[in-house]
Amino acid sequence: MKDTPTAPATLPTVSARIYPRGGLDILSRDEVARLKDASTGGLHDLLRRCALAVLTSGSANDDPRAAQEMYPDFDIQVLQQDRGLHIELVRAPAMAFVDGEIIRGVAELLFATVRDLAYMAIELGPEYAADVESSAGITDAVFGLLRNARLLHPSDPNLVVCWGGHSISRVEYEYTKLVGYELGLRGLDICTGCGPGAMKGPMKGANIAHAKQRQRRPRYIGITEPGIIAAESPNPIVNQLVIMPDIEKRLEAFVRIGHGIIVFPGGVGTAEEILYLLGLLLREENAELPFPLILTGPVSSAPYFEQIDRFIRLTLGDAATERYEIIVGDPQAVARRMAAGVKRVREARIHNKDSFYFNWGLDIPLPFQQPFVPTHEAMAGLDLHHGRKPHELAADLRRAFSGIVAGNVKEDGMRRIEAYGPFQIHGDRDMMESLDALLRAFVEQRRMKISGEYRPCYEVVT
Repeated sequence: MKDTPTAPATLPTVSARIYPRGGLDILSRDEVARLKDASTGGLHDLLRRCALAVLTSGSANDDPRAAQEMYPDFDIQVLQQDRGLHIELVRAPAMAFVDGEIIRGVAELLFATVRDLAYMAIELGPEYAADVESSAGITDAVFGLLRNARLLHPSDPNLVVCWGGHSISRVEYEYTKLVGYELGLRGLDICTGCGPGAMKGPMKGANIAHAKQRQRRPRYIGITEPGIIAAESPNPIVNQLVIMPDIEKRLEAFVRIGHGIIVFPGGVGTAEEILYLLGLLLREENAELPFPLILTGPVSSAPYFEQIDRFIRLTLGDAATERYEIIVGDPQAVARRMAAGVKRVREARIHNKDSFYFNWGLDIPLPFQQPFVPTHEAMAGLDLHHGRKPHELAADLRRAFSGIVAGNVKEDGMRRIEAYGPFQIHGDRDMMESLDALLRAFVEQRRMKISGEYRPCYEVVT
């Protein structure tokens, strides 16, 4: 371990050699060689960006290019040796080290990053493209990724997925901690998108409750994808991280392993998640499936949920609102309702002979699984009109919000906006007016960006 001199105007760095544990510690020579080949090929730049995000865990910046500019000389190499492999870090952020030793939690997340990106390259490479063209094939790929990450445990249902924004107010953040605390007291584990804000708060609250209840192995699962992790570095409480290949597989992972979902205030990413799940729950095939969904926040966030509820009623109809409940300002009520909902999920899984750790019974059609690339043409071509089946309209509305997320925080999307200007979104007038009002509210409430002035990456055309 050695300190590395840094160039002027850059932050302190450390170079180090670390040895992986768990999932990468017992490998055959062939597996090590394939892993090394994957990391030195076209995957290397992606590995470098994701690793840098992990090494700056806890950063309050949501610009995916900021860390690269602060640590321009950072590099990572996966090297082979007789007993397996080791990871070489060159000019890594010093914030990831204490007295020259890498922080254990950061090291674990770094190993998870290498593991997942290598798995994608080796097991989901071009030669396997045909295997993920069908709905069943995509679900099998999601299952394989989660199993490889050691996230699937045959224990009683207790995993609550918490969605919400990375840019929220202090009052909202404190509320997420209170809800997490109440969930933790009831033995419920937490899964989020792994970033800051509403993704960190529930884990922080549950962490205290789990300690009080002497829960020995609590799970704080973070599910992300390459385009997001660079903008939303994992928060320090995450103890199990998995990187999915794209947003669609990330969303499927959430709903396959979660036993209930709580939604806190957020921006376009949160709206995307709500529409994705409602689109599934509105399908006839899932009509009888118990899936507790609670929207909650402090009393001051009541207008936010009222506006979300109005938008859902206008676009998807009143039937969609029957699949969720809104609870404002009452963390204990949220936790009690969720615990009761998870109990119903357990009973249904037993009755249907479905597994506790992976929801095979949820029907997810191919249009919800196929990756959406938000080009200007694709965004303008979304069919946002009345008269469609609610789950089909929900799928396109989800894509619209997904495109805005890409334009806000994903490097590829930001470059498209810089090159060709804002995305244009077309649809029925009342729907576009409601969408525009919702997006304007997100901007005014500073839900689009953590710091700096927000410049919209979209235009709503009425």
